Amino acid sequence: MKNEELIMKNLAAAVQLRKIICVSIFFILHSSLFTSLRAQDMHFSMLDLDPLLFNPAYAGFFDGTGRFGAVYRNQWASVSTPFQTFTATAEFSLMRSSRNRNGLNGSLWISSDRAGTLNYGSTTASAIVSWFQALGDGANLISIALEAGIGQSGFNIENLSMTDGTESFPRTHAFYPTLGAGVAWFSQWSETLYTKTGFSMRNINEPDISYFGTTDSRLARKWNLYTRAEWRNFSKVSFLPVIGFQHQGRFNELVYGCDVRWYANESPRDYLVFSAGLLARHGDAAAINVAVLWHEWTFAFCYDANLSRLAEASHTFGAFEVGILYLMSKKDKTKSALPCPII
Repeated sequence: MKNEELIMKNLAAAVQLRKIICVSIFFILHSSLFTSLRAQDMHFSMLDLDPLLFNPAYAGFFDGTGRFGAVYRNQWASVSTPFQTFTATAEFSLMRSSRNRNGLNGSLWISSDRAGTLNYGSTTASAIVSWFQALGDGANLISIALEAGIGQSGFNIENLSMTDGTESFPRTHAFYPTLGAGVAWFSQWSETLYTKTGFSMRNINEPDISYFGTTDSRLARKWNLYTRAEWRNFSKVSFLPVIGFQHQGRFNELVYGCDVRWYANESPRDYLVFSAGLLARHGDAAAINVAVLWHEWTFAFCYDANLSRLAEASHTFGAFEVGILYLMSKKDKTKSALPCPII
């Protein structure tokens, strides 16, 4: 009987050792992927179609009572299982003064990304409250925002071939709260020049995302700096240069580019604008985007070519994005009391 008990203990110890080895090998092999995904969070090449991704203070800055949008990104399909990212936003004007000199806005923002055969990724849902205040004659506005949300990160163990189905990880998902804040400045310098500049910080609380119940794996703070301008010195054509910078942990991302817009028809009943632009993600990708603004709708498509170290394996095929934006009760842009909201 003692021998049988000893054998069973040894077998149990061997199984446990195998689990530890599998877990160790798994995280060694995928640590670079996990670190990269966690550090970079998610990014899009169509920067203005989801303004809340860069800064919660952009929430609610539009001529209308509501704005709703969604963006989908499919990346590296030629290399392996595609990396997929999706965001959806709903913004509401809760209160505004008669001449739009100040206002309170509420927003909901949902994001989800999945990567590779392990379906590793995260899902986040956030609520944003923002307030804007006009300065002086109303040509300048300051917006501040607070954000609170809950996130989930994890992977699908069923696609891990190192296990036989009877073994298990301590956790395959982590749940965490997240906090963010942002400030933005909107300015109408003249009849032909508008700018918006913002600074924001996400993951202020640096939430724990460990799969082992420890506190040694935290989501690093991410801060963003973004500036977009619109210069319209021609009757129907404008230029929109942009530059953005993100920093999280030991990762940095710099993007820069310019769009060109043609205002085909600016009457409220037949509003129609065409847009096209080029964007560079420094050392990573070059992107081209096109968009149509028709009445209350914006339809956009973007494709970026991979220029990173994976370019040879992916044959420069990078990612494509599609997005849609709907503006509820849009006013006449040419008679807005706010500086032109650009998007």
